[in-house]
Amino acid sequence: MFIQQIEVGRFSVFAYLLGEDAGGEGLVIDPADEVDEIIALAKSKKIAIKTILNTHAHVDHIMGNEEMKRKTGAKIIIHEDDAPLLTQTPRSMLAMFGGRPSPPADQTVKDGEIIRAGEVSLKVLHTPGHSPGGMCLYGEEVVFTGDTLFVGGLGRTDLPGGSWEVMLNSIRTKLLTLPDETIVYPGHNYGPSPKSTVKNERLYNPFLK
Repeated sequence: MFIQQIEVGRFSVFAYLLGEDAGGEGLVIDPADEVDEIIALAKSKKIAIKTILNTHAHVDHIMGNEEMKRKTGAKIIIHEDDAPLLTQTPRSMLAMFGGRPSPPADQTVKDGEIIRAGEVSLKVLHTPGHSPGGMCLYGEEVVFTGDTLFVGGLGRTDLPGGSWEVMLNSIRTKLLTLPDETIVYPGHNYGPSPKSTVKNERLYNPFLK
């Protein structure tokens, strides 16, 4: 599976392009900004972007949805508990981040469902705590953790719908139970490295002691 981690915009967000090495259908996780760059990369790899996955509905992760959908025709997928928030971002927040309103979700998902784009297959892990419908995406020895788990850190829980206790439970029951060698791809470039492993986070993340 082809995976490209792309740091986009002014807020150190990681977007991800996934597809098969030989091309075909693919998907984008959290296209927050620099949409043309992501599309150009997809074209260079002969990947047709058919799906936009949002790990959660906070503005810094969804503000490229409209442009990506308009330019590729991709459908937007998000967990059902965050779907209403996609279209409820205050205008003041959009102005602050320099973002555009997101279209509504084309499809919502629940814990345990499988999302497919061509030969790419990701399992939904509902991990509330940062937001009610926060989700991580697991497949082929990798997990995309959004703002739930960072390299050496955790997501904030002081926004509406957030809960530190709920997030810790999500991490311990849904993420730390994955195989040790699972590569952790976070939603922001906040740590000492752009990626990690489940084992390293279990052993060395100071917030999980």
